[in-house]
Amino acid sequence: MKPAKLFFPCALLLFLSLPLSAQTTDNYEPGPDSKPQTGVPKGGVLKFTLTDSKIFPGTVRDYWVYVPAQYKPENPACVYVQQDGMRFEEPTVFDNLIHNKQLPVIIAVFVAPGVVKALDEKTALDRFNRSFEYDGLGDNYARFVIEELLPDVEKKKTSDGRAIKLSHDGNDRAIGGASSGAIAAFTAAWERPDAFTRVFSAIGTYVDLRGGMRYPSLIRKYEPKPIRVYLQDGSNDLNIYGGDWWMVNQTMERALIFAGYEVTHAWGDGGHNGKHATAIFPEAMRWLWKDWPKPVQGGPTQNPTLTSILIPGENWQLVTEGYEFLEGPATNAEGELFFNDVPRGKTYKLGIDGKVTQFLADSRKGDGQAFGPDGRLYAVASADKKILAYDREGKSKVIAEGFVGNDIVVAHNGNAYVTNPLTDNSGALSNVWLIKPNGEKRIVDTGVRFANGITLSPDQTLLYVADSRAHWVYSYVIQPDGGLQFKQRYYWLHVPDTAEQSGADGLRVDRDGRLYVATSMGIQVCDQAGRVQSIIPTPNRRLSNLNFGGKDFDTLFATCGDKLYKRKVKVKGAQAWAAPLKPTAPRL
Repeated sequence: MKPAKLFFPCALLLFLSLPLSAQTTDNYEPGPDSKPQTGVPKGGVLKFTLTDSKIFPGTVRDYWVYVPAQYKPENPACVYVQQDGMRFEEPTVFDNLIHNKQLPVIIAVFVAPGVVKALDEKTALDRFNRSFEYDGLGDNYARFVIEELLPDVEKKKTSDGRAIKLSHDGNDRAIGGASSGAIAAFTAAWERPDAFTRVFSAIGTYVDLRGGMRYPSLIRKYEPKPIRVYLQDGSNDLNIYGGDWWMVNQTMERALIFAGYEVTHAWGDGGHNGKHATAIFPEAMRWLWKDWPKPVQGGPTQNPTLTSILIPGENWQLVTEGYEFLEGPATNAEGELFFNDVPRGKTYKLGIDGKVTQFLADSRKGDGQAFGPDGRLYAVASADKKILAYDREGKSKVIAEGFVGNDIVVAHNGNAYVTNPLTDNSGALSNVWLIKPNGEKRIVDTGVRFANGITLSPDQTLLYVADSRAHWVYSYVIQPDGGLQFKQRYYWLHVPDTAEQSGADGLRVDRDGRLYVATSMGIQVCDQAGRVQSIIPTPNRRLSNLNFGGKDFDTLFATCGDKLYKRKVKVKGAQAWAAPLKPTAPRL
């Protein structure tokens, strides 16, 4: 039996909002690849229901699995996932293209959005999860597909009892959809390019329903990801309160081209429906899977900040792992990197030779740390509410005490600045302390929600402080006595859709004056005018801090949870213990 197409209330409301002319211009007809062909083996379609989601609790949804006739369990199949169920004659298209060897053997999963059933359907309405699951940015839907839906598929069997085995290689996986289902597909690949590298987007909802209008900007700023994208839209698509679908799809294409993605499109004059997408679906599948199994590549980007920082072919490398939580990467004059395993209270040294040795067996819960111009390692000992300075042998001297610090920077003149986030649940705001070489200490700023990372501009006239609980990095002008003036919320950061705050932590600058901010979205790189110009993701999202190190200070190190990573770059870090230098002025 041919499965019925699904049609959801949300899509119906959008369709009814179209002007009459937009409803009648479409004249797209499916071609021969979308119709049953003589002699082509037919695959089967199985229907299942998923009810035990932990990511979207309480939801119930149906899903359908297409298994081609050519599938053999000993060879895990490629995968195509589509939101909103079947819409584009997909089983017939896959039958024909797989038979003609224009596609690999693909098992397709067509999934409906979740619904939370009302306790009494006679008196109450179900909660429809479609927009919540599809339109928002973040990794929830990707996680649902990867961690719950596809594992559930692999528990099933075909109608003749064969096990269903899917490839777990992202290069063997595509995902697609229409309208909100399209942005959900793109988001899944964007968040998890390790799981999906090919995206079919029809009449994509990249508008301001739940933040999707931010994608063109993010695409231009992020280091390119290995994703191939096919876009379809029509000039009579929606133009309503959330935005103009026709214009934003073209803006998406321009952003993808700018950022170095492999992208193509099918533009037409259709409205917000599936006619055009159905007609071009076979061609879209051929293009998305062309030259498979050759891996999909990303880049090169036209973003000048990324090209001035990153070296083509140089990626993140794992340096060491197996800790609890790493913080406080500090670099000495030789380029050696010192870092803390905070929960275990230990400090380690990464030598220029790449070997990791223990520097301190008991750091007193050492957190942020930085080298000073005297060659000593200044560290926040949170267990003792002290700031300690260690010599090369690891012998310590108390520099200041009486408060729990977080992060620290020591200027070339010996002045140290320490963030004090006041995490005693009293509701008090954070402080910034100045500690002079003679031991004098005083609060030089208060009022930041959660003062965290801290660093100096390359010329050491400005102090920067990250507020983890906002989307700002503050800038202050340092006065001759070490005090601070002219405080501004200066650096504007991107914030994840699923968070209320940026998570901004460690801060560093390069010798060109750019500010590097460790955030939950990756390393956000800002120009001196306070604008995020690029975002460099790290392999592990538990990014806490970063620093430049190595013999020439041209290696970027990142502490990410229990792991330390490194990456060779074109730029060199400016270290606060070194003599101040004046970078070139930014373009305003």
